[in-house]
Amino acid sequence: MTTKLAFASETLTKETYQIETVASGLQSPWSMVQLPDKTWLITERDGHIVVKKGKHQTRVKLALDGLYVAGQGGLLDILISPDFSSSKDVFFTYSQGELKANRLVIAKAKFDGTTFSKPHIIYKLATDKSTPQHYAGRALFLPDNTLLFSSGDGFDFREQAQIITNQLGKMLRINPDGTIPSDNPFIDHSDPTAHAVFSFGHRNPQGLVYDDDKQRIVSHEHGPAGGDELNFLTAGKNYGWPVITYGKDYSRARISPFTEYEGMLQPSINWTPSIAPSGMAYYSTRFNGFKSLHGHALITALVDKKLYAVDLANDSFTQSHVFPEISGRLRDVFITHNGNIAILEDGKNAKLKLLSVK
Repeated sequence: MTTKLAFASETLTKETYQIETVASGLQSPWSMVQLPDKTWLITERDGHIVVKKGKHQTRVKLALDGLYVAGQGGLLDILISPDFSSSKDVFFTYSQGELKANRLVIAKAKFDGTTFSKPHIIYKLATDKSTPQHYAGRALFLPDNTLLFSSGDGFDFREQAQIITNQLGKMLRINPDGTIPSDNPFIDHSDPTAHAVFSFGHRNPQGLVYDDDKQRIVSHEHGPAGGDELNFLTAGKNYGWPVITYGKDYSRARISPFTEYEGMLQPSINWTPSIAPSGMAYYSTRFNGFKSLHGHALITALVDKKLYAVDLANDSFTQSHVFPEISGRLRDVFITHNGNIAILEDGKNAKLKLLSVK
């Protein structure tokens, strides 16, 4: 059964911490990553990367093929290759095309410390759509160095989330060169469109992390009016959308009479009313900074305008509002190699802030 979240404390963290502004003047940022030399790379939806190294902040325009900036689309996620120190490879997700036919793509470029090579697309969704919403677009390298990424249902095409031969409303898994792993769950399907599918029945997943303490993949996704979800992902499984949901349509109309259905997995957490979860990071026990957050998923919220910590350690799913000084529409969260926590604001003139233990 799905879990209704219980609040523990409004201030879970026990450590004394400080907050500094790392970058400011950001224009509709979506995600960020810190490089081994502590340089920050921050995506802006219009196709720019903000590079912040020490006190120097620059803005670099990526030469993205066919970038489509509209609605919720544009340049989205950024992550570095597991072998970045030698390869210098950086991966991006972005929306490509035009209103009548657009799609999510994944591209790769090299970063020399100042500029990027021209990104080349390694994977393009096989399914086009005609809406500028619900791209999802979150990406994650798994321990086997395959690349998992989320595809949204396109808002108007939610029924497609249940169709294996359609790539909307799916989690997709590829190799870093864009080829398909031979152990994907639908690799033997007669339609090659299904070969990249890892899981299905998703709406708009924008949180995707790996819990290295329990070796499991964790995702969250936006519901409609209510019904935001947190799920543990398993290859080949059906997560229900839109057949089962705890949410309603924005008109308050019923989407489905079902909250449970045979063969469809229940969310581990259901947020109703919606918090609009955006980014997510997992605070592993290997981090030394905020030890009180060990085993917690940190989740930024656009509607609740807070940072939440959800206890995954014992599947208790107790939720706490942490760092109350951080408020507003929060777009993403990232944990540095030394356990500091970076929070990215949403919207115009946004900031990237860093929390560290004193």
